[in-house]
Amino acid sequence: MSESNNFSKKGYQAKDDRYQKMNYRRTGKSGLLLPMISIGLWHNFGFTDDFENSSDILKCAFDHGITHFDLANNYGPPYGAAETNFGNIFKQNFKQYRDELIISTKAGWDMWPGPYGDYGSRKYLIASLDQSLQRMGLDYVDIFYHHRPDSDTPLEETMGALDHLVKQGKALYIGISQYSAEQTLQAVNILNDLGTPCLIHQPRYSMMDRWVEDGLLNVLENEGVGAIAFSPLEQGILTSKYLKGFPKDSRAVRDGRYLKKEQINEKILLKVRQLNEIAKSRGQSLAQMAIAWLLKDERITSVLVGASSSEQLLDSLKAMENLEFSSEVLKRIDQILK
Repeated sequence: MSESNNFSKKGYQAKDDRYQKMNYRRTGKSGLLLPMISIGLWHNFGFTDDFENSSDILKCAFDHGITHFDLANNYGPPYGAAETNFGNIFKQNFKQYRDELIISTKAGWDMWPGPYGDYGSRKYLIASLDQSLQRMGLDYVDIFYHHRPDSDTPLEETMGALDHLVKQGKALYIGISQYSAEQTLQAVNILNDLGTPCLIHQPRYSMMDRWVEDGLLNVLENEGVGAIAFSPLEQGILTSKYLKGFPKDSRAVRDGRYLKKEQINEKILLKVRQLNEIAKSRGQSLAQMAIAWLLKDERITSVLVGASSSEQLLDSLKAMENLEFSSEVLKRIDQILK
């Protein structure tokens, strides 16, 4: 029996030792603990992906203490497919474990045609969550995010919609994603006045994309808001995948929407090679070091990883085995990435 397929005659039964395999961090000043590594369903859970493989990844994740599954309304392809597939996987395997799971989804990017399926209006956010719950077969989500800032909609309207959804019982907590430090502080203050604190911020953050260090992390720390980083591997650049060319199954070849081949030039590859040597000296793969580099900062509650297989997920989990960085190594990493 493989590690990712834990079955009995009653169907999937989670491993008894799952919580001994994961460390958890408190989300800001809330009562909620999240696993240091969470699983994201941005890629590999659409209708074009193998359903059984997607199911195996989530079972493997839960068997290793990953309790947080992160989605969004337009994850696919096509839009909505990841939530639909997740709903079927949940019904088949995880229904009995609902109270052990943190399930999140988001709205804010384009989802359906016309003026009401995008950005941050009350109309869009409330309709979107209703659709998401229907696709996933859930009564509520644990975290509902506004997926991106919207300068054309009053922040009071967007935050008011999130507050409304919590008070309706359709979400237990709310979060925001990709808001600047200033926008985050404004949102936090509005939500505090409404009585629904902002639980968490989900920024894009990696060794190569460090905008959050310019004030945002300080705001989150001061306001008691958690942080969960997405794209920790810079869409696969911070791995050894592209050091010998472009594999046929790589994201740069298969799906150019988020990573284009021209982004991986010789200048970038030189940095990746140098970082890879540092990772080797630490007894880690480059991907593991990139995840560990984020988790070294305790303001980061969790890191969202994607996975195309159970084996890839297990490899990412090994990042937790070495989170210590000497000042010399950190200085060297900064020099490489300048």
